[in-house]
Amino acid sequence: MEGDFLPFLTMVIVQVGYAGMNILSKLAMDSGMNPFVHVAYRQIFATVVIAPFAYFLERKTRPKMTRVIFFQIFLSSIFGATMNQVLYFVGLHNSTPTIACALSNLLPALTFILAVPFRLESVGMRRKEGQAKVVGTLICVGGAMLLSFYHGRSVMGGSSIHWKYADDMGKGSSSTSQTHGNNFMSGPFLIIASTIAWAIWFIIQARMGENYSAPYTSSALICLMSSVECGIIGFIAEHNLSAWSLSPAIRVVSSLYAGAIGSALAFCLMSWCIQRKGPLYVSVFSPLLLVIVAVLSWALLAEKLYVGTVGGSALIVLGLYAVLWGKNRESDAMSNAGDEGEEKPEDKGDVEMQFPELSNGNFQMKIQGNKWVGN
Repeated sequence: MEGDFLPFLTMVIVQVGYAGMNILSKLAMDSGMNPFVHVAYRQIFATVVIAPFAYFLERKTRPKMTRVIFFQIFLSSIFGATMNQVLYFVGLHNSTPTIACALSNLLPALTFILAVPFRLESVGMRRKEGQAKVVGTLICVGGAMLLSFYHGRSVMGGSSIHWKYADDMGKGSSSTSQTHGNNFMSGPFLIIASTIAWAIWFIIQARMGENYSAPYTSSALICLMSSVECGIIGFIAEHNLSAWSLSPAIRVVSSLYAGAIGSALAFCLMSWCIQRKGPLYVSVFSPLLLVIVAVLSWALLAEKLYVGTVGGSALIVLGLYAVLWGKNRESDAMSNAGDEGEEKPEDKGDVEMQFPELSNGNFQMKIQGNKWVGN
C-alpha cells in the first residue's frame, strides 16, 4: 500500500506546484514580462536550485555517464524543457489560460498513443484493466474539455478572499490582450505542439531511467542545457536589455517559483515516478491541474464556479480512478506472472510491456525472457 501511496502523493504535490506556477506566471506576463524572458529565467533559477542537490546527494551513487545517456539528457532538455515551455508560454500569451489548460490535458492521450509503439505501455483491450486505462484516459480528457469550454449556470459565486494584486494586474493587462488578438488562432496550435513535446519527454525519461537512476543529476543537466537554449532564444526574440528586468517584484517571484518548483522539483519528482510507475501513470495526473486551478481561482481570483466546472471535475476524478485501477490490476498481474515464472493464458496475444522498477537506490528490476530478476 505504501508503495502505491507515495507516487500518488508525489504527483499530487507536483500538480499543486504547477497550479501555483501557472497563476504567478500569468500575473508576471500580465505585468509586461516577455514569455521568452520568463522561460529563460526559469531555467537559470532551476539550475541554481537543483545543482547542489545533484552534487551532494548523488556523488557516490551516480551511475557512469555514457554517450547514449548524455544524448538522451540532451533530447530531454530540447523536448521537455525548451520546446515544451517556450511553446506553452507563447501559446498562453496568444490565447487564454482556459484554452491552455484544456489543451495541455491532451497529455495522457498523447502519451498513451506514443507509449504503445515504443513498447512502454500495453493496450490489452481484451482485459478489464486495459479497457479501464483506455476508457479512463478518454474520460479524463473529456472532463478537462467540459470543465474548460462549458460553463452553464453559476453554482457558487466568487470568493470574498480574492487577491487584490491580481485584480490590479488583470486591469493592466486588458490592453495587452487586445494587442495579441491577431495571433489568437496560433495560441492553441502552439499549446498542442508543447503537449506533444512534453509527451516525448515522458518517453525519453522512461527509456533513460532503465540505465541512469540519478534523477537529481539528470534534472540538473536538463536545466543547465535548457538554460543555454532558452537564453539564446530569449536574446534572439528580445534584444532590449530593459525587457530582462525583474521589476516589478512579481517577475522575480514568478521566475524563482517556476525555476525551483515548476522545473527543479517537478522534474526530479516526475523522473522518480516515471521510473517507479511508468510514463502513463505520471501523465494521467495532469487533469488534476484543472481542478486545483479552478479552486485557487475561485478562492484567490474571485472567479465563479459553474456547472461545467463541477461536472468536469467529477469526470476527471472518475477517469483518473479508472486509469489507476487499471494500472494497479496490471501491476498485480505482472507481479504474479513473475512469481510463477510463466504468463497467464489469457494474457497471450496482448501487447505486453514491463516497466523497470527502482527500489531503494541501487536495486533495479529488469527483464530476462519472461521473468523479473534483480541485479
